[in-house]
Amino acid sequence: MAKPAQPFIPSPEQMALWPAESGNHINGLGETAMRRPRPIYWHDPDATPHGPLQRWFQQHNAGGALLARARAERQQVLDMPLSPLAETPAQRSAADWTRELKQLALAAGADIVGVARMQPQWVYDGFEVSQRFIVMLGVAHDYERMKTAPEEPSFAEVVTQYARGNRVAKALASWLREQGHEARPHGGPMAGPVTLIPPALACGFGELGKHGSIIHRELGSSFRLASVLTDVPLLEDAPDTFGADDFCLRCRVCEDACPPAAIADHKQMVRGEQRWYVDFDRCLPYFNEHGGCGICVAVCPWSRPGVAVSLAARMTRRRERGAGAPATPSDPAS
Repeated sequence: MAKPAQPFIPSPEQMALWPAESGNHINGLGETAMRRPRPIYWHDPDATPHGPLQRWFQQHNAGGALLARARAERQQVLDMPLSPLAETPAQRSAADWTRELKQLALAAGADIVGVARMQPQWVYDGFEVSQRFIVMLGVAHDYERMKTAPEEPSFAEVVTQYARGNRVAKALASWLREQGHEARPHGGPMAGPVTLIPPALACGFGELGKHGSIIHRELGSSFRLASVLTDVPLLEDAPDTFGADDFCLRCRVCEDACPPAAIADHKQMVRGEQRWYVDFDRCLPYFNEHGGCGICVAVCPWSRPGVAVSLAARMTRRRERGAGAPATPSDPAS
């Protein structure tokens, strides 16, 4: 999808609700010191500067029958109760807990699962997390539905996968509670106490792409995250670096396709880390007025079926050889 000839201009009605404080400032753009993230969107709208915009989105994007059905099914999952907490905690080794937990997550519907040790900098300001581990879950989107972005079938697909992520997280948390261990599931769309991309990167889900989403070596960049916080002893997974970042340095597909021009061609300093960053103040108005977006994920070369595995293998070989330019979207592998 080519970038529109005319720049996107947000509606005056929406922009009248825009807060004085920039979303990029809230996110820590340009800050050289590490700090915890501040709540900004999909949190309690009464507690954030962009809360009125969040309400505007919800009031102006009822959607059609497809989206309504997906939302109803998601709500059924969100309303599902957790199993009661057993009185006597079961005892297992970290290796056994990890093996059983991952097997259950995959059987319950997750496409990928990983474990990270909780870090204070992943917790939103104003929230507290006491659990030692976070179990990350990934559920893949359907490519044919996502490539319709920004149309209703893609939005319904996102809602469907939020429901699946919640279902898996609740199944896993219920199982842990049945073993006598407290567990806190979370699967969106509302934000929980933890920002999920950093622990997903830490536990091997892939590398951060130019479009602000994770690129996984098998699922590409088209998947949703869910999580479970727990104190059972677990074995941590390692990050996975295979060359997606090298690819993004040469690729402009998502950057050129972004209607509000929110995707930069270079990394930026964000809360003490030099990384890819999507301009919040440009992205949000387009997202709000169209009921969502997902164009950057839909057009990403890694999202196309069958591409990620072969492209990751090719990029890994290039990194190991340390020779030649990174693959680009014009290469046969992409």
